[in-house]
Amino acid sequence: MSPLVETVLFVFGLVALGYLSGATGYLRTETGDALSEFAIGVALPLLLFRTMIGADFNGSAPWALWATYFIAVAVAWTAGHLVTTRVFGRDGQAGVVGGVSSAFSNLVLLGIPFMLGVFGQEGFELLSLIVSVHLPTMMMASIILFEMFGPRRSEPMHPLVIIRDFLRKILTNPLIVGILAGLAWRATGVPMPGLATRFVDALANIAGPVALFAMGLGLRKFGISGNIKPALVLSVLKLMLMPAVALLFAWLFGLPPLSAKVAVAAASLPSGVNSYLIATQFGTGQALASNQMTIATACAVVTTAFWLTVATMVFG
Repeated sequence: MSPLVETVLFVFGLVALGYLSGATGYLRTETGDALSEFAIGVALPLLLFRTMIGADFNGSAPWALWATYFIAVAVAWTAGHLVTTRVFGRDGQAGVVGGVSSAFSNLVLLGIPFMLGVFGQEGFELLSLIVSVHLPTMMMASIILFEMFGPRRSEPMHPLVIIRDFLRKILTNPLIVGILAGLAWRATGVPMPGLATRFVDALANIAGPVALFAMGLGLRKFGISGNIKPALVLSVLKLMLMPAVALLFAWLFGLPPLSAKVAVAAASLPSGVNSYLIATQFGTGQALASNQMTIATACAVVTTAFWLTVATMVFG
């Protein structure tokens, strides 16, 4: 078994173990919620904090990396929206859910441990560059589209209120706090005290396995219920179209080999829970988002390995 295949199977195997723990009744699905809260609220922010302190981003070509990834996001989001509204005849709110499902990669719970396993610390540092921009960009896009397609208010929300709410959500997000705190500490040039380093390492080192297990346990809660055909089509857009666009533009922009492979791998990851949360906000498309997330995660075991192999052949 090649190291790449073994790593992919290990990562998705932890997700499967979490799912089976919930499906067999060994653990309650509420346990997955608690583990996810711990991973997102404590362990992953500390992992990002530690990475920001010690990372070397020289030569990572962040602008080309960001352009590569977000062009792929825009293409997949547009395709998902149009397929949902034009092909399956759903309304604009469901179209937003379809667009998010086709473009919002699970870069945190799945992506962080995946990049660490496949590309090591250097690959994770490149992913951190995407994560630092990904969260604010996707949240702002979701807020704007919610205002465009969401329920009409008697009085439209003032732009300053929208900006205030956006900044509040960003600056209180634990992942963003971890990134900003790490950059701030890095700027001081002061080394971390030994005891503090041990605390950070102890929690950061378990972030990956806990996040993957929690994700699998969470998938048990969502399951599959109706809307299979559109969910399958959106999964194809997410798992095949988005990484194909990322690979094309990584080649066109001449990204360094590791940056190109990280961009393609990030684009090939399945959707996370964000599409379901947005569907819940809209009050429509919950089953569509749930089905697409579950189907895409199951299929990504094969498709992500495929795109990693293709990226390795193209970029070395």
